[in-house]
Amino acid sequence: MSDQGNVCYTFEGAVELAISMEEEGFRSYLDAIRKVTMRGAKEILKEAALDELNHKHQLEKALIDGYIAGESFQKQVPTMNLDYVLAKKELNANSTPQEALAFSIHLEKGAIDFYKRMASGCAGAPMGDLFNRLLADESRHLQSLEDLYEEHFLTEN
Repeated sequence: MSDQGNVCYTFEGAVELAISMEEEGFRSYLDAIRKVTMRGAKEILKEAALDELNHKHQLEKALIDGYIAGESFQKQVPTMNLDYVLAKKELNANSTPQEALAFSIHLEKGAIDFYKRMASGCAGAPMGDLFNRLLADESRHLQSLEDLYEEHFLTEN
């Protein structure tokens, strides 16, 4: 979907694209959950998958309602950009919680990049606000994953 950032969409088209993005993220987490055997890694991935399902459900409800309910548009939060220092690799049966968190951080960064492109393509249009809100939501999710990673794996000696 990387070629879709230079165009703006109707509300329905924009929400459908966002639903596809969330579904793709959910499927990636589901595939990873099926691969890993370590309990801690599975829990991290399950929680992230449920977040994707929640986003998707909110977006599907918006299709029915004709608008996205909830808080007013919020700004993107700063993140540590751990995706630049963490290796991006596929998970396997022996993947650790640390590797599962790194995997999740990379998936969320991909969603952020997608929503940034979409918001840029719709700048000044009503759908720009929608994508900025989704971008802010994803940045908060990434921030919480990075905080968790920092808490457990970037400890100071």
